[in-house]
Amino acid sequence: MNKHQHHTNNDVLGAPKDWDQAQLPCSALPITRTECDGIPAVVSYWKPTENEVAILAAGGSIALWVIGSTMPPVMLAVDAQ
Repeated sequence: MNKHQHHTNNDVLGAPKDWDQAQLPCSALPITRTECDGIPAVVSYWKPTENEVAILAAGGSIALWVIGSTMPPVMLAVDAQ
């Protein structure tokens, strides 16, 4: 998947403090700071590659990876824009 600039983006996240870029590169991520039912939320937008679209069409799955030892509250959704 490729991150992309969405028309609602209003901020950019950089790598976390003390991130080891040599071990695992982490580039800037355009985000939208917003709220979900009054709770602060951060949204990033991604587009699948042609190959990923073909894998999904053939019944493949989307995998959400979170670096670390736990999973924060997250959500996946489809956006038509």
